[in-house]
Amino acid sequence: MKEKKSRISGFRISSRLIVLLGSLSYVMVFAVINGSFGFLCSMGVTLMGAVGVAKALGEPIALSYGWIAGLAVGLGVLRGALRFVEQYCNHYIAFRLLAVLRDKIFAALRRLCPAKLESKQKGSIIAMLTSDIETLEVFYAHTISPVCIAVLVSAAVALFVGLVASPYMALVAIVGFIAVGIVSPLISSKLMREAGVRYRACFSSFNAYFLDSIKGIRDIVLNNAGEQRKKEVAARSDELLSHTHQLKYKIAGATAVTEFAVSLMTLVATATAVALVAAGRMSAGKAVIGVVAIFGSFGPVIAISALPGNLTQTFASGDRVLKLLKEEPVVSEIRDGEKFDFDSVEVKDLSFGYEKDRKVLEDICMYAKRGEIVGIVGESGCGKSTLLKLLLRFWSKDGGEIDYNGTDIERINSDSLLDNVTMVSQTTYLFDESIEENLRVAKENATAQELADACRQASVHEFVISLPDGYATAAGALGDNLSAGEKQRIGLARAFLRGSGLILLDEPTSNVDSINEGMILRSLAEHKKEKAIILVSHRESTMSVADRVYRIEKGRIREVKKSERE
Repeated sequence: MKEKKSRISGFRISSRLIVLLGSLSYVMVFAVINGSFGFLCSMGVTLMGAVGVAKALGEPIALSYGWIAGLAVGLGVLRGALRFVEQYCNHYIAFRLLAVLRDKIFAALRRLCPAKLESKQKGSIIAMLTSDIETLEVFYAHTISPVCIAVLVSAAVALFVGLVASPYMALVAIVGFIAVGIVSPLISSKLMREAGVRYRACFSSFNAYFLDSIKGIRDIVLNNAGEQRKKEVAARSDELLSHTHQLKYKIAGATAVTEFAVSLMTLVATATAVALVAAGRMSAGKAVIGVVAIFGSFGPVIAISALPGNLTQTFASGDRVLKLLKEEPVVSEIRDGEKFDFDSVEVKDLSFGYEKDRKVLEDICMYAKRGEIVGIVGESGCGKSTLLKLLLRFWSKDGGEIDYNGTDIERINSDSLLDNVTMVSQTTYLFDESIEENLRVAKENATAQELADACRQASVHEFVISLPDGYATAAGALGDNLSAGEKQRIGLARAFLRGSGLILLDEPTSNVDSINEGMILRSLAEHKKEKAIILVSHRESTMSVADRVYRIEKGRIREVKKSERE
């Protein structure tokens, strides 16, 4: 299924990210108020110096020099306290929201799993959970508040200069604020948008490729493809570095333009003040106060002008995150359906295709009941694994029925279905934790006895207790401390521990040797009385333990007679 490539506009991304503030909005308002007063206090320190100079020039200032100096010190101390509160609030909001976003992303991945995730690179998802989320921290901690502060401070300064110095100087200040805080960022944003998007896309692609290289390092070494892989990693790294340089170059250019605009506006403000004093329309003392106020007021708008360099990456990250959160699953979870305790499953005239005009399965009819092993055999790619996914409703069937205890799968609660049906795939994933913790994935509150019983049923208990730390032995990153057969048997133990009435086994012996295959098949035969097992394999030998066998050929199924199996 093709994903849409159109990007959400920066305005819409910002709006949707701001909406996520929710109940934290009051904290943001408090941060903005503190930040605005804090910056005004910062300006007040230098402004008190200007007031002292104005007093020395003969301006009628009611404050004594002692009071002026005291106010300068007091405003400096207050500035530090207010700045601390502002930054604390901003980062409190940012980290709270990042935790919420991570939770939302995991929920989205859970909702989309597994159908939609089969087409997504795992490295891109990891980049989203790490780099993209961290990039959004800039938006919440260093974008929303500074923009609001810039608007409030600029308005306050323009009003102050207009009342204390001259309306003409206030007009110059307003023009400067607009040029530096609005015009410059808009131009910079347009210049850097594409560069930022290309950088984030390249970064995500590099992450995915690099992760694949790490996960497949063993096969790379065994095939002596290290040099080739190294060259490709280097090439992709150089491409990423090139995009980084392009983005940094544009950021540097935008910064230079902003600094030039600030310098130009301060010169214009100074020239305006000199002209007004020369024309007798403003005293020298007021000119000093007005010029100093304008000089010190560009900090917040400079902060805004620097935002496009970060926002181009923030918008690219936000675009990917928001699209994932909005993405609809192939199959929606059923919560208001029926519950059941597995006894049997019957498939009638089932048809399915990943694409409308290409059927993978057609007119599939089969059944399985508690106490038997049903085998499904066929060549690779014939639709065996797809059938198991349909039995778990990972995809919705196009036609026909899948009935559990006589109830169609579309009317069964998703939680109830997953409680009753468990699948063991051909490659069991083990987390970088102990064997015990890996088993508890199936049943978190399982007792030590339950763990041991499940492993005995999977013929792996004796192996586990022979390890130095027994069940506390670390499985190792990517399960590399265990063989394929051992991992597969631990996966089978998980299924037994889960206690589901129906176990779906997708090529459980494809990656193991004949000894491990025999152990797995023996375990299945010994414990089939308690549950139903549907065993999928391309190996004819694996079907030796099956009570009934179906063969899938070209998307169609037929039951294999006993005479054909012998």
